Amino acid sequence: MDSINRNQPEENRENLQASGAIKKMKELVDKAPNCFFCTHMAEGGPAGARPMNVRKVGDDGSLWFLSASDSHKNEELQKNPVVELYFQGSQHSDFLQLTGFASITTDRKRIKELWEPILKTWFTEGIDDPRITVIKVEPSNGYYWDTKHGNAIAGVKMMIGAMLGKTLDDSIEGGLTL
Repeated sequence: MDSINRNQPEENRENLQASGAIKKMKELVDKAPNCFFCTHMAEGGPAGARPMNVRKVGDDGSLWFLSASDSHKNEELQKNPVVELYFQGSQHSDFLQLTGFASITTDRKRIKELWEPILKTWFTEGIDDPRITVIKVEPSNGYYWDTKHGNAIAGVKMMIGAMLGKTLDDSIEGGLTL
């Protein structure tokens, strides 16, 4: 039996580095700004995972989040700054996994830049809530799964492939090195 990759008549793998990796990462995070933000316990305990919203992606590929100083996440990051982020933009594409290092700051200028009123749900004293911290994640590497030409073309290719008994899924995937 052939593997799915040998059945694929088109090239479906492209590893990206530096500016190409940052461009792909920004494209996918723009489609899916919410992720699972996963921390690792320093003692080897289970990882913590929680949904988080990326407030901004910097030109250098850094991702910015707002978090409460008294959260489990901040406590875990102080023990071990390694994080993994998992994004899913749609049912069949726009997937992204990133590994990086997180740092925590209370930079008021950055908080004001990332703030929007709905965040008062978590920071009840508003933009001046003393519990607000900024988490900066600097990704080092990752992996993406996407389509080359968008979901509509991918869907048509999948239907044609099913009728012909061929793997025509328009997929593209690869490693990201930032």
